[in-house]
Amino acid sequence: MDKIKIVLVDDQTLFVESLRTVLETRADDLQVVGVAGDGRRAVEVVAQTNPDIVLMDVRMPGVNGVESTRLIKEQYPQTRVLMLTTFDDDQYVIEALRLGAVGYLLKNMPPSELISAIRAVYEGGVLISPQVANKLLGLITNSQMRSEEAQSHNSIAALVNQLSGREKEILQLMAEGLDNKEIARKLFIAEQTVKNYVSVIYSKLGVRDRTQASRMVIESGLKQ
Repeated sequence: MDKIKIVLVDDQTLFVESLRTVLETRADDLQVVGVAGDGRRAVEVVAQTNPDIVLMDVRMPGVNGVESTRLIKEQYPQTRVLMLTTFDDDQYVIEALRLGAVGYLLKNMPPSELISAIRAVYEGGVLISPQVANKLLGLITNSQMRSEEAQSHNSIAALVNQLSGREKEILQLMAEGLDNKEIARKLFIAEQTVKNYVSVIYSKLGVRDRTQASRMVIESGLKQ
């Protein structure tokens, strides 16, 4: 079985080494192939190791995690970046997701949940910790947006609102990181039926993959 190759990026050496030990001792399918102490070095390590996933800290000296994410996604778009931080700063969250990050988790989460999150992201999921997601949804729903941002939001919301009730339900489950089989089990429908719905959702939203579709859930403020 091929292992999920991971690069760890954090300026706290003790945290990085502890995280490496946790991942490699608790999960046979995970392999840490490199570490970096700042965002610029992270780009170099990605170039050298070609990882599947980068676990990226946000606040680091020099090039921070958000800027490093931009550089990595520009040069290595197949690499999936999962932000891992002690901060739930709204500005960093939104910018990191806009630049292509596929998740935003807090460092205080249990190791088992982090391992599950890595696996879900590897399979194409998009994950945001509940604390961060709640703040984001609150911002989208309640804050006053600038004119350009409001127009963009309204456009995305209009696309999402054209979906049927079942399509919205499946879109939300996709955003929570569930794959087709898990969605089928949860909704008591056939997996092929889920695949058909997903194809229709992609077509209606004008997106290519789960990452783009899931991001629209956040940007539209979709709630059940």
